[in-house]
Amino acid sequence: MDGQTSSARFNRPMGIAVAPDGTVYVADCNNHTIRQISPEGVVTTLAGMAGQPGRQDGLRELARFHHPVGLALDAAGNLYVADTQNHTIRKVTPAGLVITMAGRPGEKGTTDGEASKARFNFPQGITAAPDGTVYIADTESHTIRQLTTTGVIRTVAGMPGRKGAADGTGANARFFHPSGLATNASGTLYIVDNGNHTIRKIESDGMVRTIAGAAGKSGSADGQGTAARFDWPNGIAVNARGWLYVADNVNSTIRLLLPNGQVTTLTGRAKSWGSQDGAGSEARFEFPFGVALHPHAQTLYVTDTKNQLLRCVQ
Repeated sequence: MDGQTSSARFNRPMGIAVAPDGTVYVADCNNHTIRQISPEGVVTTLAGMAGQPGRQDGLRELARFHHPVGLALDAAGNLYVADTQNHTIRKVTPAGLVITMAGRPGEKGTTDGEASKARFNFPQGITAAPDGTVYIADTESHTIRQLTTTGVIRTVAGMPGRKGAADGTGANARFFHPSGLATNASGTLYIVDNGNHTIRKIESDGMVRTIAGAAGKSGSADGQGTAARFDWPNGIAVNARGWLYVADNVNSTIRLLLPNGQVTTLTGRAKSWGSQDGAGSEARFEFPFGVALHPHAQTLYVTDTKNQLLRCVQ
């Protein structure tokens, strides 16, 4: 249901992105739609039709999605969508026109190459780098892919179908269900490696490095770098100071990872589920999935997925 924020309804909101003017975009996964919330607090459906999955391109309500998950905005205001169960990457223009950019609906695979010939396997995370390159967490392929500005899909890290936790360059690195992605102004790519319970990064040298958490060790401990623990984390966002915000899904908390490697729990209490507003550990979430920062304000937006809510942390 669209309407004012208090009367609007969502059905498993997941990916989230925030425009410079404060408009918030949400991948309303089980409604198969992309929603937007105006700065004045009005919720509308930007593209797709609630309850009608499909694969069609088209303008606004004529388009169809199939459980979209990831969202990212580029500098021109285009919204990129990881249309997960269609195995495609879609673009929504500022006018609401939906275009399939890469992959073929309903066809899983791991093929690189020309975007229309490329194949994905349940992609989830997506981010647009400052140079216009779009990065994709191809979740069930356990790889990180890129859509270049010339329309070519390349695998930049990981080996299709090979789970693991190894750091390294290119095909020597291994992931286990990578989900959330974020890029900073210098092009460093941050990765939530969901199945490994870790936070990874890829720098300009192409090296994949684990910066927080320990592969295969879930938990909720705060601490330094690999001493910290996460429990099936998902969304990630980065600010201009290099601070990383992580939706720690099963812990139902929002975590903060500083450039020095220190991990703290910003809000929520591990395994204490609920929907309570409040400061710090007084707040409660239930399986938060996506996080996004307002580009010009100290506000973090969270899709509180099981509560069917959009929350903000200030």
